Amino acid sequence: MLNKVLVCLICFFSLINLTFSQNEKDGLVKWLTFKEAQEKNKLVQKPFLVDIYTDWCGWCKHMMKTTYSNEGLANYINTNFYAVKFDAETKDTIQYNGKIYKPLSKEPKTPHELAIKFLGNNLSYPSTMFITNNFEYNLLTQGFLEDKKIEPILVFMVENVWRTSSFDEFNKHFANAFTDTAFAKGKINIYTIHELEKLQKKKPKKVLINISAAFCNSCRVMTKTTFVDTSLANYLNKNFYFVNFDAESSDTVLFKGNKYYKQLLNNYPLHNLTLKLANNRFSLPVLCILDEQLKSIDALNFYQSPEQLKPILYFIGSNNYKTKPWADFIKEYKKTPVNLNKK
Repeated sequence: MLNKVLVCLICFFSLINLTFSQNEKDGLVKWLTFKEAQEKNKLVQKPFLVDIYTDWCGWCKHMMKTTYSNEGLANYINTNFYAVKFDAETKDTIQYNGKIYKPLSKEPKTPHELAIKFLGNNLSYPSTMFITNNFEYNLLTQGFLEDKKIEPILVFMVENVWRTSSFDEFNKHFANAFTDTAFAKGKINIYTIHELEKLQKKKPKKVLINISAAFCNSCRVMTKTTFVDTSLANYLNKNFYFVNFDAESSDTVLFKGNKYYKQLLNNYPLHNLTLKLANNRFSLPVLCILDEQLKSIDALNFYQSPEQLKPILYFIGSNNYKTKPWADFIKEYKKTPVNLNKK
């Protein structure tokens, strides 16, 4: 679930300008065969990164000399992925996800059966296939990937952003969070856990608690772009008390008469209030929604884009959740989207 070795994005970016390795063949990535990667995945699950290349591809070699020779990127890949280097014209027989794939011809420069499975009719090199540890989801990119292009893809896969967002959507917000930061933002009123009980006595509202940690890159994207989105901010301020909570906080917190503190959870030091708020379904980021009595309504695991969060907040904030199933609500919402700035 959580892996301390995940470097925070600030460190991730700071390593981008380190001296590149001159190993043209492999770069600094620890490449595996399909067999090796799948065997390792049975013991410790990680997503796969498959570099699809050919011997005659100049841009493939350039990607090894640059992107995969960047120390920061290579360390991140080696820590969080099983990286496979796949010659699209190999004459080897390959077992992948329980099936056997063979070369289609003994002739040179003939695509392998597995290359066609990955690329279809668009046999372009280099191509990179990102695959989840259970083979449930894959993302194909084609062409040379420089540092700045591959970074959001790595985070998208490692932090399970694919479960809640398309890559194009996440990539847009990733850029707004770290590079194109001059976008229109709304102002959010931020409170603390300690203030909630007094606030509810004065003016009852629902509560949205954003639980994050410094090592969580998609948390940073969400904090910097989702809640300040101009289509969300006003509605959020009007209908919710918004709280940021650090999952690694060392503070002792009194919440609803009980004390919570930092302790080892699955051999990782985390604040135990995070599990309480997340209904024991914890992953990062997680949004915990409470009612006016500070009782849990729901916990939203993984990254939430503004587009994804907007109907959820309206569903809760308008009290539709009390009388209408989510499936019925979202069906109606998609037919007639609501302008939250008018609510």
